[in-house]
Amino acid sequence: MTTKRRKFSSRTRHNLFAYGLLFPSFIFLTMFTFYPTLKSIQLSFYSGPMTRLQFSGLDQYKEVLADEIFRKVILNNIIFMIGTVPTSLFLAMYLAIWLNKKMAGSSLLRTSFFYPTIIPLIAVANIWLFIYTPQYGLLDNFLHLFGAGDTNWLGNPNTVMIVMIVMIIWKDAGFYMIFYLAGLQNLPRDVYEAAEIEGAKPLQMFRHITFPLLMPTTLFVMIVAITNSFKNVDHLYIMTKGGPDNASNLLLYHIYEAAFTNWDLGKAAVLTVILIVIMLGITAFNYLYLDRKIHY
Repeated sequence: MTTKRRKFSSRTRHNLFAYGLLFPSFIFLTMFTFYPTLKSIQLSFYSGPMTRLQFSGLDQYKEVLADEIFRKVILNNIIFMIGTVPTSLFLAMYLAIWLNKKMAGSSLLRTSFFYPTIIPLIAVANIWLFIYTPQYGLLDNFLHLFGAGDTNWLGNPNTVMIVMIVMIIWKDAGFYMIFYLAGLQNLPRDVYEAAEIEGAKPLQMFRHITFPLLMPTTLFVMIVAITNSFKNVDHLYIMTKGGPDNASNLLLYHIYEAAFTNWDLGKAAVLTVILIVIMLGITAFNYLYLDRKIHY
């Protein structure tokens, strides 16, 4: 009985010590995550100017869901996600496999591909703004060599989303490459040696060994990439302001416009709640469904 009490007491002290270490983080998590989320949910049931908010129940949600601009923004974000995530992951995996080999200059190449990651998105937007400038931009000057005319890449609704996707892929592929490099360096070498002895070709080794063993890394990188496709909107403020005609507008930038341009806090809160639900749904699908399909 005495021994059990000592074990219980020791376990309680151990748990209390762990909770004590986590408590400061929990305070900041409550202040900057839980409280703003709950406040947004509360505000989403109110409408009107900031100083004269009135309870409107679900009417605000009905108005937002019936809004054509909101639907266009959601469609833009889906296109943006589909355009950036698979291509970025494919390029990152390809670069990581290529640079994981022992060859001269691999460290320099890794640094070069990772370099866009350390540049702030605002600075990246300014660089690509120069590239996409009609007539004087780098892209138009290059295309002039082949006889092409001037193109307003950012001013044309048919091209603005494509050029935005290209820019984000350029920025993010190197970042995801680092995760794949770490994953590749932890793969068991004896499996590859056994495959070589059996006469497996490089493509067969990739298909049956590398790709399946990298699936945990792919799942993690995919969640990060999908999250980024909803968070990366700084470039819109510099390059297009969501235009032309909302062709490049994304959900987070639409929230910014509603809150700080139109000062409609109720609508901004509704859009924020929708964004949170989308992000939670994607994360839950990845971890509760896709995670079970992966063998660690």
